[in-house]
Amino acid sequence: MFGFLKKSPDSDPTRATDAGDAANAPTASWRQRLKAGLARTRAQLGGKLKTLFARGKVDDELLEDLEALLLTSDVGLDATQHLLYQLRMRAKRDKLDTPEAIQRALAEALYDLLRPLEEALDVGQHRPFIIMLAGVNGAGKTTSIGKLAKHYQAQGLSVLLAAGDTFRAAAREQLQTWGERNNVTVIAQQSGDPAAVIFDAMAAARARGIDIVLADTAGRLPTQLHLMDEIAKVRRVIQKADPSAPHETLLVLDATFGQNAVQQVMAFDKAIQVTGLVLTKLDGSAKGGVLAAISRQCPKPVRFIGVGEGIDDLRPFSARDFVDALFE
Repeated sequence: MFGFLKKSPDSDPTRATDAGDAANAPTASWRQRLKAGLARTRAQLGGKLKTLFARGKVDDELLEDLEALLLTSDVGLDATQHLLYQLRMRAKRDKLDTPEAIQRALAEALYDLLRPLEEALDVGQHRPFIIMLAGVNGAGKTTSIGKLAKHYQAQGLSVLLAAGDTFRAAAREQLQTWGERNNVTVIAQQSGDPAAVIFDAMAAARARGIDIVLADTAGRLPTQLHLMDEIAKVRRVIQKADPSAPHETLLVLDATFGQNAVQQVMAFDKAIQVTGLVLTKLDGSAKGGVLAAISRQCPKPVRFIGVGEGIDDLRPFSARDFVDALFE
């Protein structure tokens, strides 16, 4: 868990803001930060791929070794088999016979697999646009809300935060800290029903002409069925306040969870109809391949990815940038 009893760097808004200031230096573009953030995954794949592809031919031995490598990078069995099939077909069609050509073919197969996940979130269809966020404790959900608030403010949009995680006082205080730093109003209660907090936030947003409401919810494990029922109740209450809402239901995933992230997507989708994903902590994981597994097993648009502590280190997902950062 993250919170004030045990502060991790990712959960400290002050440190995150400082890191964001450093990340904004002219020498650090988003592509550079993305490449740095994916360093562990690239190290897991890159060096070993070069050794495999040095053989200069796509044969059964290479495919067998590549299968093991992809599986250890949490690409998942289904996606691994898909990528191996694509590589085999491209090798036969294009007569691949150099390490560079083989790697390029694998990179393009991965890009084709991830490209359907790249779908920008359009927040201009409703006002206020209600975004409900869910995820297990420790995934970086509350921190992501603070970063999203900054992201939308930079677009000239007004934002209001709803502290719907009433089960953890630290979550409410953390969100209020983000609100103060971003100069954003936070609707919160000392205790009470999370659905009621979000209901009040929606009413306040309508009264104040707010563009976007970011609604936090309590973290929970997919196996905690009674708590999953509670978050489903939050969604129903939101719909009573606005039948078209929530307009986006984001599930925040910790990239270090690997294949467990796939199970989370399936469980939360069943409970609250997930419409988009936020993948955090890619910089702390060698398991960036989980995006390929998600694409094959439970495809959902990846709205944002996070690769660092900085407030600007959460950006819209680009399949091309992601693949290039892995293979460059």
